[in-house]
Amino acid sequence: MFNDLNVLALVDEEVEFLPIVSIEDHDEKDRDIDYPDKLPILPLRNTVLFPGVVIPITVGRDKSVKAIKAAYENDKLIGVVSQKVKETEDPTVADLNTVGTIARIIKMLKMPDGSTTVIIHGRERFRLMDMIEEEPFFYGNIQVLLADKLPKDKPFEALVASLKDIATQIVGLSPNIPAEANIVLKNIDKPAFLVHFISSNLSVGMATKQRLLELDDVRKRAEEVLELLNTEFQMLELKNQIQSKVRNDMDQQQRNYFLHQQIKTIQEELGDDNAGGDVVELKKRAKDKKWNKTTKEAFEKELKKLKRLNPAAPEYGMSINYLELMLDLPWNEFTEDSFDLKEAQKVLNKDHYGLEKIKNRILEYLAVLKLKGDMKSPILCFVGPPGVGKTSLGRSIAAALQRKYIRMSLGGVRDESEIRGHRRTYIGSRPGRIIQSLRKAKTSNPVFILDEIDKVGNDFRGDPSSALLEVLDPEQNHSFYDNYLEQEYDLSKVMFIATANSLNSLHPALRDRMEIIRLSGYSVEEKMEIAKKHLISKQRKEHGLASKHIKLNKKTLVKIIDEYTRESGVRGLERNIASVMRSVAKSVALEEEYQPSIKPEDVSRILGPAKFDKDMYQKDIPTGVAVGLAWTSSGGDILFLETSLSVGKGNLTLTGNLGNVMKESATTALSYIKAHIKELGIDAKSIAEQNIHLHVPEGGIPKDGPSAGITILTALTSALTKRKIKPYLAMTGEITLRGKVLPVGGIKEKILAAKRAGIKEVMLCKANEKDVLEINPAYIKGVKFHYVEKMQTALKIALK
Repeated sequence: MFNDLNVLALVDEEVEFLPIVSIEDHDEKDRDIDYPDKLPILPLRNTVLFPGVVIPITVGRDKSVKAIKAAYENDKLIGVVSQKVKETEDPTVADLNTVGTIARIIKMLKMPDGSTTVIIHGRERFRLMDMIEEEPFFYGNIQVLLADKLPKDKPFEALVASLKDIATQIVGLSPNIPAEANIVLKNIDKPAFLVHFISSNLSVGMATKQRLLELDDVRKRAEEVLELLNTEFQMLELKNQIQSKVRNDMDQQQRNYFLHQQIKTIQEELGDDNAGGDVVELKKRAKDKKWNKTTKEAFEKELKKLKRLNPAAPEYGMSINYLELMLDLPWNEFTEDSFDLKEAQKVLNKDHYGLEKIKNRILEYLAVLKLKGDMKSPILCFVGPPGVGKTSLGRSIAAALQRKYIRMSLGGVRDESEIRGHRRTYIGSRPGRIIQSLRKAKTSNPVFILDEIDKVGNDFRGDPSSALLEVLDPEQNHSFYDNYLEQEYDLSKVMFIATANSLNSLHPALRDRMEIIRLSGYSVEEKMEIAKKHLISKQRKEHGLASKHIKLNKKTLVKIIDEYTRESGVRGLERNIASVMRSVAKSVALEEEYQPSIKPEDVSRILGPAKFDKDMYQKDIPTGVAVGLAWTSSGGDILFLETSLSVGKGNLTLTGNLGNVMKESATTALSYIKAHIKELGIDAKSIAEQNIHLHVPEGGIPKDGPSAGITILTALTSALTKRKIKPYLAMTGEITLRGKVLPVGGIKEKILAAKRAGIKEVMLCKANEKDVLEINPAYIKGVKFHYVEKMQTALKIALK
């Protein structure tokens, strides 16, 4: 507003100061002036002239210069109208507004650049009736629009006062308006001129000014001007607020810069200038991190703390380590999964033989991930005896998914801080092993193997199993809290796979969070396939041998498996194959003559005498001895239960390092026998006058569980009835006082152990038939199965 207040500075020094007079002054002094009906017309491109207002204009168009000269040489009166579109270079009659202002030319000046500048003073409004001539300049008929008499009421006086007050405030707020403008406003005492003066200087478009000029009602014109003035005042206030805030921010930045420069100078004087370099480097690395708001604020807070620390202080190193951990962690950084299911299946089959159940589970997960695009990773737990490939299977899964592989052994971990990390209040504190592993992997969706989860211990330092509850819960691990990091970290995309030999020692709540997949031991046939497809080629490569240097045929492998290993897995088999490879490697290195094809008879020379008897079962088994099947952490095995009778008072003695459950099974078996003496053909007097001793060999090994119940019953009945047990028969099953045989677990391992030991018949509960059907028939060929539900039936089958 008031952009034209300095226009009088363009006038020559010889010209006297032109007083600002109101329109009413002119009306009173020049009321009798008879304005001509025809006037030269001057189109204005950039402004609208109001009555009473003095403005300078620069004239450049030929028509306009000719119109100015004609008017100046005559009565100095000219009709001034504005163009409808200011960009029009050569306007026609249609491009001009019809309402304008009669102006008197006060001064005409020739400028140094050749242009003409005129100072004109607005007099009265007029309406352009028609255009008489368009050449050499516009010349038209006009009708003078005399102003109405001004209202004398109080509302109009208040309206004019408001105009003056707001205009004064705008002058005070705007830095571009000189303070002298307030003096001008105070000296204007005519309402009509005040309205015209403010209208002329409003920061609005030409169309708005033209609309104000065309209004005949002075009150309405004043009201519209007040509305526009209020809008301009509000914008100016807002602009000043923004500028003030920016200015304050800049002042604060300059102050901070000055203080930082001082601190930098002081640090350089003290020799501590390395701190600045650390901070700059950390800031640079932080720019690309995908942090949430909370993590970003924590980083910036720690960085500010670092700036104030002396690099020689211990806290400086701790702070640097913490910040580097935050930068090294892969926040929201993931590797892209491979959705080629056929390729994944190929990778799994290449690395492992069998294990179809686990392979299908991984392919199912991949299929859902491919269709849905996003899902929580499963928490799997592979349970099985040592050496069956639980840990190596995790590596194959990572390869199939094309993810990073992490393995963390939990065997012997007793401190909760190993999982959750130490608090940063201690010197030497560090994050938990889960966060450390993710830092090394540089991705937030690896395949994470928690090896030997059943070997986790606990003591006064906490229970790691409890800390793992959060890690292995898909509903909670999206916000895993590490004590050192002190921030929530998302583990929901990590595929956790735990491995265990037994679930007995596992925390019940932890077991409930995982999807249990059991891996059974391998049969002889499976071990041979694994040896041919994986172990032989692996050991040959590790010993620097070529395929021409050594050949192991089927009979040789069977001999090694039967006579030198007794296991569910293949680790012992691999060690024995490695021994054979070393023997051949020695001959190759010494350039000795040897036979590349290793025959069964060569095995004894290389590995020594057989360590295990293939036919563990002894054909000549005396009365009272039964063969049971047991499950151990290393697979299945057979047990001999021996019973002897001696003169006494009917006491029962149990030896062989038996557990409480096994002792109770023996008590139950004896009670059943006493209750069914007649059916079994036993003399009651003989039981009362004889002591019974039940012994299980290998007393150094603890034995427990209910599965020996049917074996104990058979052994006791055999001793008391003097009837031998059917040869090559092994059995397993729990018994009850009602005479029922109940199902037990570990069936595959037990049956494979029976097959290895040369057992030809196996007796077990009818409910365990489904477990036998899961075993490949080729692996149990030659073994006959008896499925029983009652103890009497079992005794009829077992006893001769």
